[in-house]
Amino acid sequence: MRIKAPLLDRDHARENFPALLRPSIKNRLITSIVVASIIAVAVFALMRLEFSFARFGSGLSQLATFLGLMVPPSSGGHSSAFFKALGETVAIAFLGTLLAAMIALPLGFLAARGMIGGWFVRFFVRRSSDTIRGVDTLIWALIWINVVGLGPFAGVLAIMTSDIGSFTKLFSEAIEATDRRASEGVTSTGGNRLLVMRFGILPQVMPVLISQTLYYFESNTRSATIIGIVGAGGIGLHLAEVIRIYEWDQVAFIIIMILITVAMIDAVSSRLRRRFIGDRKTEP
Repeated sequence: MRIKAPLLDRDHARENFPALLRPSIKNRLITSIVVASIIAVAVFALMRLEFSFARFGSGLSQLATFLGLMVPPSSGGHSSAFFKALGETVAIAFLGTLLAAMIALPLGFLAARGMIGGWFVRFFVRRSSDTIRGVDTLIWALIWINVVGLGPFAGVLAIMTSDIGSFTKLFSEAIEATDRRASEGVTSTGGNRLLVMRFGILPQVMPVLISQTLYYFESNTRSATIIGIVGAGGIGLHLAEVIRIYEWDQVAFIIIMILITVAMIDAVSSRLRRRFIGDRKTEP
């Protein structure tokens, strides 16, 4: 039998929650100003960027034409080259993510409050990670291509560099959010700072770090496709080439390959996250 929840008395609500039912004129004015500002900025941006519904409609019709040319997908006799390049893309994403996580782990301890180093070291590491994170992976790829030349090595360095900034921030926040009672227990037994981090902090944050690393590996597989277009190796170079020569059936074949690969990586990563974190949660 379903029991209905009693309705909240309006007079009681008005008496106990006046700010919700009767907001002040000041709050109403602030809300109106914020909403009006957002709408004004949006309208200005649409006008500045020359947004046009007519152009959008013609673009949709052109998109429908391209989609028709993609059916049926075909490798054009280049399936072996495409699969080899796709494997190279996955390898770029894997190595870049792994190297970034390994480098960012000690940096995360340096950036976390109450760990190692003083405020100056923490400030320097945090601002450095912000600077690195502020540059997109594609820009890092262009930089490394000019440093080490074309090829997958530049792609690995680009993903690694970009992810170091993100991982440092995420790892430091996870470390700061840990329960310090375990660290106090290690300290009470005579453990030094290194032992506190190893046995008091690391076991708590490791499931979170692994989960974040697996997610970035999945995301970086897509990023490795994009940076391949500028010459950093992988399937992106083939994708840019077939788009340039209007081989839309091969474009569809490559896109389907990428989608299936990302879906497989996502499924495996999700299973690993559930298994590892689930095991951690069931520990006494």
